[in-house]
Amino acid sequence: MEASRIPRILVVDDDSAVQVSLALLLKQSGFDAACCDGPAQALALLAGESFDLVLQDMNFSLQTSGAEGLALLAEIRQRHPALPVLLMTAWGSISLAVSGIKAGAANFFTKPWDNAQLVELVRATLELAGAPGAGPTRKSLDSRFDFTSIVGEHPKLLRVLATVGQVARTRAPVLILGESGTGKELVADAIHRNSPRAAQPIVKINMGAITPTLFESEMFGHVRGAFTDARSDRKGHVASADGGTLFLDEIGELNRGDQVKLLRVLQDQRYQPVGASRSEQADVRVVSATNRELAELVAAGEFREDLFYRLNLITIRLPPLRERRSDIPLLARHIAASVADSYGLGEVSLSAGALEWLSAQPWPGNIRQLKQTLERTLLLAGKVQLTQADFAAGQDDEAATGTAGGAARLGVDGMTLEQVERHMIEQALDQHGGNITRVARALGLSRSALYRRLERHGLVEPGSGEAE
Repeated sequence: MEASRIPRILVVDDDSAVQVSLALLLKQSGFDAACCDGPAQALALLAGESFDLVLQDMNFSLQTSGAEGLALLAEIRQRHPALPVLLMTAWGSISLAVSGIKAGAANFFTKPWDNAQLVELVRATLELAGAPGAGPTRKSLDSRFDFTSIVGEHPKLLRVLATVGQVARTRAPVLILGESGTGKELVADAIHRNSPRAAQPIVKINMGAITPTLFESEMFGHVRGAFTDARSDRKGHVASADGGTLFLDEIGELNRGDQVKLLRVLQDQRYQPVGASRSEQADVRVVSATNRELAELVAAGEFREDLFYRLNLITIRLPPLRERRSDIPLLARHIAASVADSYGLGEVSLSAGALEWLSAQPWPGNIRQLKQTLERTLLLAGKVQLTQADFAAGQDDEAATGTAGGAARLGVDGMTLEQVERHMIEQALDQHGGNITRVARALGLSRSALYRRLERHGLVEPGSGEAE
């Protein structure tokens, strides 16, 4: 998109009031807006004219399944793959919007919308889409940005890295979404490392590990005498990140009461240490991450809508490893070399058969699981070159001990999902001798998330998590 040209935006909605409102807002904000009623007119306009962005409704009939909206999105993606689409929906249809984003939409907003937030979202989306072409190469990205520790060349990963490079120089809040083990923390590091704040600290907080009773003290600090054990002033995470980046990992685990406290800081860039008489200023750039769908949590009443909008001006979705299989050989060689170096094993290599076997596995735990598999096999095999047989033998050993395998080996045939969850937690508790930290790590949960499940399944007394 040329800087000298006014961006053109197409509004697709069968409600004339929505068309008029959006067109007026966009024109007042410096954009050129055109409107149409439905999919057929939208596709005709896109075929004959040039647009930079589409704002598209999800429903165009009395039926509110969203099928028409998803079909239109698919057509736009097929015919105009570089054209970004923002979906508009009501909170009752949040799951549709999430499906749309997974199908290629840039983001979504809800009706009724906040004018300032929507204009900011439009501008950010246009900026991210401002470099058309066949797509970035790893070489071109590495020549402009520092993506140390992020390994891969798959187009989905390269699009993520291009977005990281573009947003890093701003102070816009970024929400990183992705399954466990996909590398969300590495992306947060890359955002900070490529930002003007790189010389200042990045402070990382696992939001699921902070208990509600300690939230304010941990985040905002306290002054001497604020409570019984406060023997001296203590700086909180927000103050430690002043001038730098605040990385809020597992943000989806934060309870609603603490969400309000965090929102105040993000709104005003001010915080008040526990026991202090006045508030302090904080210049922080917020990056958050979660493996949960925050939009769906908002729709379910578990996450505040206003905080959600403060966190997700830019949303980055990391592809799971199964969607970038061509990167598995690169990752495997990189991880094997790193593990061998850390254990002093000298140079090791992976046979072609081993790489083919690794590339064919489902990897539900993503890169984290791949690393664990490589590390275990390297240590057990004791060879300078690992073969397919070494990995297959390790998998058989793991299955024999009951840590992997199908439903029959796990003994969960015929169980409901709730029963399976309880069964897995009980197995992990038994395997790790009741050590909550190890159980939580084995199950891929935060300690507080594990405690909630323990209470729900009656495996611990309510409230006992605070004492752990």
